[in-house]
Amino acid sequence: MKKKITIDDIQREYEIYLPENLGNSPEALVFELHGGGVYVKDLTAESGYKTPYKLWMNLADKENFIVVYPQGLNGSYLKPSWNDCRKNAQINSNANDVLFISKLIDKITRKYEIDSKRVFISGTSNGALMALRLAIEIPDKIKAVAATAGSMADVSKCEDPKKPISVMFINSTKDNRLPYNGGLLSNPPNQKHGSVYSVEKSVRIWRNLNKSAEKPTIRHFIDLDPSDESTVIAYKYSNSENGTEVVLYKIEGGGHLAPSIKERYSAFYEKLMGKQNHDIEMTTEVWNFFKKLEH
Repeated sequence: MKKKITIDDIQREYEIYLPENLGNSPEALVFELHGGGVYVKDLTAESGYKTPYKLWMNLADKENFIVVYPQGLNGSYLKPSWNDCRKNAQINSNANDVLFISKLIDKITRKYEIDSKRVFISGTSNGALMALRLAIEIPDKIKAVAATAGSMADVSKCEDPKKPISVMFINSTKDNRLPYNGGLLSNPPNQKHGSVYSVEKSVRIWRNLNKSAEKPTIRHFIDLDPSDESTVIAYKYSNSENGTEVVLYKIEGGGHLAPSIKERYSAFYEKLMGKQNHDIEMTTEVWNFFKKLEH
């Protein structure tokens, strides 16, 4: 369902998906934030393109939670963007997106039976950086965030994170838009897009704040599709004092694309963005991360 909400005298748009058997007991709420230049209709498959993000709706039906796809406002390229923490980026909109998401949480929580301790944010690229901003600025309203193809801004207009919260990163070592080892974004690197810390440092920022274990438990995923030229290793930092967890899914050889088994991008798109991993389903892995933190 397409909906609107007014924030700072601006009508903001979002789509909400209600599972087929939504009950009366408090349920979880999951937000999926699009990347820069991407429209919500691209995530939900209304545009006709392949999209791993539509699989959230399948999971919602199975696991009984609500999914929200918010739409960012246009940035300097006249395409949707999020006002994340990059102080040195010149391409994003100046919208108060923290207020937008915060008010959406309030509105949906009031209207539906939502468990306030089961609100989660997932995002990719610009949406991943926005999810990390929300983890910094409204940690009291969300349980955990998942950042795919995103890391922490190194020149930041946000304060340092102060409250522990569970964070998941899904990053590829051959990402040609957001470099795994940090630096300027875009391809070729462009100062207008700002810069980020390395993925490893981004993980360390949250691990140190959460006081997580120094040594992770490591899982090597089966290489289901050798033709994708990538493999997945998960590093989980648990045993924190506050029950939070920091996780990194490192995709060796992957590009700037959410991994998916079912929804595979075209060869043309992979030429632009790098290889897509087909060994894991992003939405499933993110939901499993969220789900085990629910209680």
